Amino acid sequence: MARAVLFESSLKADQIDEKINAVLIDATDVETKELNGRLRDLMLSGEKKVNIINVCGQRFIGTRLYTPERLKMEIDIFGTPGNDLAAFLNGHKITVHGNAQDGVGNTMDSGEIFVEGRAGDVLGFSMRGGEIYVRDNCGYRTALHMKEYEDKRPVLVVGGSAQDFLGEYMAGGIAILLDLQGQTHKANFIGTGMHGGVIYLRGSVMPSQVGEQVDISPINDDDRSVLDRYVSRFVERFPEIGNRLEEILNSQFVKLTPKSKRPYSNLYAY
Repeated sequence: MARAVLFESSLKADQIDEKINAVLIDATDVETKELNGRLRDLMLSGEKKVNIINVCGQRFIGTRLYTPERLKMEIDIFGTPGNDLAAFLNGHKITVHGNAQDGVGNTMDSGEIFVEGRAGDVLGFSMRGGEIYVRDNCGYRTALHMKEYEDKRPVLVVGGSAQDFLGEYMAGGIAILLDLQGQTHKANFIGTGMHGGVIYLRGSVMPSQVGEQVDISPINDDDRSVLDRYVSRFVERFPEIGNRLEEILNSQFVKLTPKSKRPYSNLYAY
């Protein structure tokens, strides 16, 4: 198996725009374990910024980067990372210049993830801190069991829409779906088993699409403050959205919240 090409370089403008003074890894034919080992070695050696090109399905990128000292690294990925990108991420920043597969941000603790495309299923699964921004659509079971931990409140913003079971068993955090393509929200079983957190949908949703444990309500001033903060961040990170910030924030939103913190309490004998 070929080893990663590793060197410090001012990258060619037509290859990676404005990525100067970063370490470059060419991931062509590099297996998952080797790639992640190389990233950890670079972080421990003091590198702060890494670009990875020709990524094609390598999994768990960014997972082995925890240290007691909370070392931080910024990673730009060019290609399509495989499942469980940034699982257990702890404070790092990862940008995907393309699409991402399933399980982005699995049990993420802190940090930032930006996907300049779409993301697959179980986006933000059990995420308990940090922020994820996806420019386009996402798959099934987005925000599954997203939860809050101590003073951490995870945030997920998706520019498009999600498929079925959005917010399933959601226990905390904020999920915002902007439907920028105007396709309307077609997901069913939204919030099934939801017992914490909040989902904001730009546009509207039918009661038949939402789990029986969920309330649908208009947003208030506090909600608008939340949306202003995170939608502004979204538009700032994806300038190709253009000058749509005011349009988006002035749109209709609905808020989905759980009716109960114990929706299945009647199933237990105690």
